Amino acid sequence: MKNKFYHTILLFGFILCVGCQDFLDPTPTNKYSNKFTWESEKNATLYLNGFYTYISIYGNFGNGQFGATLLTDGLTDQLKYAGNVAGIGTPNLYAYYPERITPDQNSLGVWNDAYERVRRVNEALLGLNEFAKFPEEKKKDFEGQLRFFRSYIYFQLMKRHKSVILLDKPTSHKDNPRASEAEGWDFIEKDLNEAIASLPVTRPAAESGRLTKGMALAFKSRVMLYAQRWDKAKTAAQECIDLKDDKGGLVYELNPEYKKAFASYEQGNKEAILYFRYVSPSPTHNFDKNYVPGGDYAGLGALAGPTQEMVEEYELATGGKPDWSKWRSKTTETPPYELLEPRFKASILYNGASWKGRKVEAFVGGADGFQDYGSASASNGHTVTGYFLRKNLDEKNTDVEKNLSTQPWIEIRLAEVYLNLAEAAAELKDAATANQALTAVRKRVNLPWSAKTGDALMQAVRHERKVELAFEGQYYWDLRRWNRAMTELNNVRFHGLKIEKNGNSFSYQYVVVDDQVRKYTERLQKSFPIPSAELANNSAIQQLDEWK
Repeated sequence: MKNKFYHTILLFGFILCVGCQDFLDPTPTNKYSNKFTWESEKNATLYLNGFYTYISIYGNFGNGQFGATLLTDGLTDQLKYAGNVAGIGTPNLYAYYPERITPDQNSLGVWNDAYERVRRVNEALLGLNEFAKFPEEKKKDFEGQLRFFRSYIYFQLMKRHKSVILLDKPTSHKDNPRASEAEGWDFIEKDLNEAIASLPVTRPAAESGRLTKGMALAFKSRVMLYAQRWDKAKTAAQECIDLKDDKGGLVYELNPEYKKAFASYEQGNKEAILYFRYVSPSPTHNFDKNYVPGGDYAGLGALAGPTQEMVEEYELATGGKPDWSKWRSKTTETPPYELLEPRFKASILYNGASWKGRKVEAFVGGADGFQDYGSASASNGHTVTGYFLRKNLDEKNTDVEKNLSTQPWIEIRLAEVYLNLAEAAAELKDAATANQALTAVRKRVNLPWSAKTGDALMQAVRHERKVELAFEGQYYWDLRRWNRAMTELNNVRFHGLKIEKNGNSFSYQYVVVDDQVRKYTERLQKSFPIPSAELANNSAIQQLDEWK
């Protein structure tokens, strides 16, 4: 069933082409094709399968969020890219030269593709309501799925632009005005409420991976944080956490082991909520090939590595942060990696870490290697920070050159929902609920917790999100919605540890991994520009004020 689910994307493409023509030139032939698609439950199911790729496209394994599988975490102090040329070094170029983001060019933009996807969803909703002859309950289910996908696409637009064009039906009009920010969030919320009401709590094994009520609730808890609708975020998160199946058991549970929280639900991971499964031979992705240490993939891989700032965000296993002052100058003392909490080892590969039956050699001249940032245009498989990514890599893939990656992309997991609950509750001054949610997340990795209130509580929420969700594509957007991007990303340089081997010992030197100061602008914190092409073709809108 799993292979069938994804291979039907090819059929989706065929039907989709017909659907596109139906929108542009509604002839009887195309109407017949649309009728053919939606009269039959089987054909409609095949058509719906194609929309599930949207979950992967905007994730860290896709190319819809930053292009070429680049991670937005590379725009923050979590991750440093080794390249300094366009493409593999675009995160660095954007960090140094924010003026590169313009109405004419923006690798972080999604406008054109997003509206093409909105159009497809709207055509699908029209066809479903006009031609479907299968049971009303199934029709309701299909509509819930489509409304979720529309909300998912509009979220990508709203978190970038805040004021967008809202389309709830196919239209041939090119001159459409922008809605207000509040209207945009209202639109998404309405679609999600419809999805929550229409989708089942669980599905039979043959439909595993399809959208459910819990997926929609989890996503709503995220969306409402961006909209600053704290009550609604809190309610959606709590309902998702408390959701039970028809036997009275919780649908979702935190995985007892953090490092195992990135498998799919079908693989026994009840923490996974919204995800996309990859299978060989297709669809696959290149995450391993792009990010494994160079010792796994000679001369390649290691596009980016965690920064020293990110490493120092992790607490000791006993609680509290270690004193890193000894490593601010060159020393032969081994950093306290073995004393850090479990999430560190599950997320970051460091010198001497166990990996695929060997030890990581993140030192100058090692199997994985170190190179100074700027000494080459690409990583050559080496780290520029002294660290490599571990999270989301497949340790069982021992030949990344031959084997493309098939590990699932987990877009939302239960730990995030707990953190969404904690943040919303903290904003509502409900310290008890916020502390309870934070305790649940920290208890999984045996970290102690003392209750907090006020600013200390909010700082704790932000710290926990940064660590728990590290390298999952959230932190850059969190900084923007917290209005902290200017504080954290402007007029700064980030760091790493340069490691050299001397006989049987190592020396560690604190190094700057940016060859110039990073910059950020107020207008980037507010929004991204509307593309020039849209402004040229749509007389009903003007550029956002901060981009005029």
